Parts: sequence; structure tokens; C-alpha cells
Amino acid sequence: MVTPAALPPLPFNPSRVRSYLVRLPLFTRLVVLVILAFWLLELQTLWSVVQWGALIPNEIGLGTMYRLNTFPFIHTGFFHALLNALALTPLLERFEAEHGTLTSIALFVGPLSTLPAGLYILIEKVILHSNTSVVGSSVWVFLLLGSEAIRTFKSNPYFSLGPYKIPTWTSPLFACVVLSILVSNVSFLGHLCAILVGYLFGLGYLKVFVPPEKVLRWIEGKLNLLGRLPHYISVDQKTYGRYGVLPSSSNPGNVAGGTPMSYLGSTQRLGA
Repeated sequence: MVTPAALPPLPFNPSRVRSYLVRLPLFTRLVVLVILAFWLLELQTLWSVVQWGALIPNEIGLGTMYRLNTFPFIHTGFFHALLNALALTPLLERFEAEHGTLTSIALFVGPLSTLPAGLYILIEKVILHSNTSVVGSSVWVFLLLGSEAIRTFKSNPYFSLGPYKIPTWTSPLFACVVLSILVSNVSFLGHLCAILVGYLFGLGYLKVFVPPEKVLRWIEGKLNLLGRLPHYISVDQKTYGRYGVLPSSSNPGNVAGGTPMSYLGSTQRLGA
């Protein structure tokens, strides 16, 4: 009797993947679900989701300001959405764990979406006199990479490449350039704007946009969010405090982990 050949082992452990997904915090789950929902909406042909929600410089007005918030959720196809979701999830999950759910919502619905979008529109319209539209959550991927690079630079200023010492804060810029070279139809300018805003956040210049903890505690207590919402992270549950782990000067030889860059998504560039 011939026995069937053994199946090759999977390149990942399904139980660990399931355990990781089960532990994802609330806002991260919502972002991934909204990305999925918009991709499903793109399957119908009666209404163009991309045309409705893309960041199009010439289409921005008082009645279309929603585009500043919708463009990170919209993608131009399944693989575009999948790769961006894979890139964003671990970065956003870490951010929410360190800052709390309410703070994450306030920042990503507010300045961490509108600032890179506004900077992109300003450069496109005023300097380049162009109208290239963009969509894709990699604007948040590169923003978070920029913030992580600044934090890494504070504890580990350089990494060695042969005889050269390269500042660690430049790693997202290298990734931005490489991605633009290897992948067609991505927005180099959109990624660059996101990195610059990430740098500002990592340096602490955007702390003014962070809601006060006293207000957040009042909202959480008044609405009993921790008791009502599963996977919610309260102000007092944050892993490392609001602005992450501060670099220690007591042990200069200690090197922090590098910026997580296992996946890189792309902000899809549309039009000419």
C-alpha cells in the first residue's frame, strides 16, 4: 500500500498567527475592517469608491474635506489592500498599545491623516502645479516608520554599512526611495510627506494635538469604555507610556531594536 507523501511544513505557525490576531487592540481591528469594507465596496461597478475617497488636490474643498481622512482606507485592488494591511497592522498595534485606544483614534482621525495630506496637497498644487491623486494606508506605514526611526536614533544613532556610519533616522527615506524604484505607480511624494510628519511626531512637535490624559480618563470613566468595549486599551493600560520608551543614558552600550520594516506597503498613485 502506498502512503501519501507528507505535506511540507507551513512557513508560519497558524496557531501563533491566530493568537496574534486575537490579541489585536480595538482601533487596529477597526482600521483593518474598514480597509476590508472599502475593498469589498470597490467590487461593485455602480459607484467608484476610489474616485469618491481618493486624495485629489483639485477636488479638495469645503464639501470634500472628508478625502483627507478617507484616502488611507481606500486601495486600488486586493493585493494593494493586502500588502498595506500587512505592513500597517504590526506598526499600528504597537502604537495603540503604547498610546491607548482613544489617543490613537484622535490622532489618526485627526493630525496623522490631515497633516501629511495637507502637506501633499500644498506641494502638488503650489510647487508642482500637478493634480496627482493618491490612495492607500502606506501613508500611515511610512509615518509610523518615521516616528520609530526618530526613537531608534535617540538610543542608537548610527548603523554601520561597510566603512560608513549612517544615521538610523534615514532608514525610512532609504525604504521610500527603494520602494519607488522597485514598484511602479507609487507616490514618492506621498510617502515623503508621511515620513516628515512622522519625524515631527517622533521629535515631540505634535504633542499639542494629543488629548490631555485627564480628559481621556473622564471620557473613559463616564462611558465605561474599558468595561463595554473588548480589546480596548485605556489611558492607564498603555505599555510604555504615552510617548514610548525614553532612551536611557545609564548604559550607552545598550542598543535598541531597529525600526520594524518587515513589510512595506505603497500609497497608490493615480492618474498622470
